[in-house]
Formats: sequence, structure tokens, C-alpha cells
Amino acid sequence: MAPYGQVVVGPPGAGKSTYCLGMNQFLNAIGRHSVVINLDPANDRLPYEATMDIRDVITLEEIMDNENLKLGPNGGLMYCMEVFEKSIDYFIDKIRGLTKLSMDGDSTYVLFDCPGQTELYTNNPIFTRILRKLVKELDFRLCVVSLVDSINVMTPSQWISSLLLTLRGMLQLDLPQINVISKIDLLKNYVESDKMDKSEKLKHRQLDDVKSEVADDKYIRGGLPFKLQYYTEVQDLEKLIPYIKHENNQIHHAYFSEKYAKLTEAIAGLIDDFSLLQFSVLAIEDKMSMINLLSQIDKANGYCFGTNEIGGDSIWMDLQRQSSMGFTEDIDIQERWIDDKDRYDEENAKREKEALEEAEKSGQPIKTSNKDAEWQQSVSQWEQRNKHKLA
Repeated sequence: MAPYGQVVVGPPGAGKSTYCLGMNQFLNAIGRHSVVINLDPANDRLPYEATMDIRDVITLEEIMDNENLKLGPNGGLMYCMEVFEKSIDYFIDKIRGLTKLSMDGDSTYVLFDCPGQTELYTNNPIFTRILRKLVKELDFRLCVVSLVDSINVMTPSQWISSLLLTLRGMLQLDLPQINVISKIDLLKNYVESDKMDKSEKLKHRQLDDVKSEVADDKYIRGGLPFKLQYYTEVQDLEKLIPYIKHENNQIHHAYFSEKYAKLTEAIAGLIDDFSLLQFSVLAIEDKMSMINLLSQIDKANGYCFGTNEIGGDSIWMDLQRQSSMGFTEDIDIQERWIDDKDRYDEENAKREKEALEEAEKSGQPIKTSNKDAEWQQSVSQWEQRNKHKLA
């Protein structure tokens, strides 16, 4: 069977490495043999153990320290990827060797942790060529997972900019893509903090100057002007335009936004016209959130249409059943992550505790977080089910 994988992209700070860590642990826990490959030559602090690392071949520091090249961070990173592309055959041979770790020879699930420089996915074709080479040589079934930090939702202009970069990357990479608003569990804190900040500013300043500009103070109240579904569905972006003019509640920002209002409207119209963007939300430590996202990814890269899992078929099916019975498919994400987040968190913690207690009473083994042990357990289960085939 062909190898499957995720190409994790997004701007700096979007949570790519943290996502790879969490997804790798999750995949191994459900029985898939997952590995992470680091493709960021600037990332010297990985939270996971990389099975392959581009920094073993080239690093951004050594390129920037090269007096003959005289390159800065951006130029240095582009140079690193050019070197990587020239030596791609070496990496392909190494990745081909990784796929032989699995029982069927070709079902290793690979997570590619990519650089945060957006030019690699929007303006320069180098990353597209690298991915096409992987698909051609190894018959990879890849899905791009594009992360956007939830804090960008708080500022309308930043959100529209994020949408434009996401759309451009989707068109450039030309692969199935799942767009994700990451760190969604932090959004409630951002909303409450913004409301308090705006409220304090309104109390300690005279609004005469602002009232002459704003007919309704709804534009400067703070928080999210629309429900979270509005941002995930990416429709009717023109509704954000009035808020962009008054974001940050500062006159010089309003002048800048008004000056470029037509450009902003044109960008919003362009995104609307393509009608390609839609977002999922993710809290990396929330199991149901991970189940829902992985279900979408499996459909995008075709994993759900094959039988690649060694020991995880039954585990994954059980998890999906829990998801459909666990109030996640029909859940109101505004309610779950902002309006009533604390109650949902308490209920989830209670269910986890009850599940652990039930497992202890029934004598069932509690799943360990040790990925090697999980993998060995999955292999043993697979061998038990397939004794007649191995004989």
C-alpha cells in the first residue's frame, strides 16, 4: 500500500511543531505507525524526536554565517531549500527505507513539519516541486494541513491577510488541503482580554473625536463581532470592512485602513469569489477535536478508503463512534469554545476520569503514552488476527 502523510504548513507561531508532536502521539496511540520529518532548517528546538531532520544536512545558521553568501534569514532559508531540492534523491531513499518499518511494507504515516516562511508556499515554486517529487517517486498520498493561529481572528485585517495567504498557498501547492484555526482553546481568553482592554480605554478617554467618525460604538466594543462559525465558513467578508477601519480604536489606524479601504475590499472580494476556503478548529489536547480533524484529513488524502492500519482499525472505529456519540459532530463551536467552554471542559474531564475508572475496574490495560509500547501492542494484535495468513 502507498504511504500516506500530512504536510504541515503555516506562518511562524501557528503551532506546526506542536501539532506534529500531538498528531504523532495520537496516530501511534490508535495503531498507525507514524513518524515526523523536520523540513525546517531554522528550527533547532523540536518538541518531538524527528525520525529525519533536514538540519542533519544543512542549517540556516551555517548559511547565514557564510561570508561568501552574505544572506539574511529569508534568503538563507530559500538557499537551504534549494540545497535540499538538489539532494532530494538522498531523502527519498531514506523515506523509502522508513516505509519498510511497517508490516505491509508501505503504510508508514509521515508528518512533514515545514518551515514557517510563507514565501515558500505562495511566491516560490520550490516547495511545490519538492512535494511533486515525493508524490511521483514514492506514490505518496499527501494532504496539506494549513494552520492559522486563532489570535488572528481577533483583528479583522490580520484575518483577511491570513485568508489571502492560505488561499495563495492552496493554489500554489495544488494538493488536497485542510485549513485549521489552531489553539482554539485560547480564543476565549483572547476575547475576554480584548473586551476588558477596550472597555478600559473607553472609560479613560473622551469619545467625542471617535463619535464624529463612528455612528455606532459597536465597532469599538471589543471581542468578536460575529460568531465563530462566520470565521470558519469564510463567507460575506465585506461585513468585516467597517470593523477594519476602527480596529485598535486608534485614529491613525483608522486613517490607514480608510486609505487602503478599496484594496482591502478588493482582497475580500477576491477571496469570496474563489469560495475555496473553509476552516476547522483544533485544540491539540482535546481528543474529540483531534478525532474530528483526523477524520477530515483521512478523507482528503484517501486514507479512509484503504485498510492500512496494522492494529488500529478497531481502535480508530471506536474513537469515531465516541466522537459521533460524544456531542462533537453537531456541536455549536461558538458555544463549545467561547460561550460555554468551561462547562464543556469539565464534562470532558469527567468523562475521561470515568473511562479510566471503568478500565481499572474491568482490568483492561490503560493505554500508555509510550509510542514504542503502543506500536508493539498494535503489531501483536495484528499478528493475532492474521495468524492464518502468516502460517
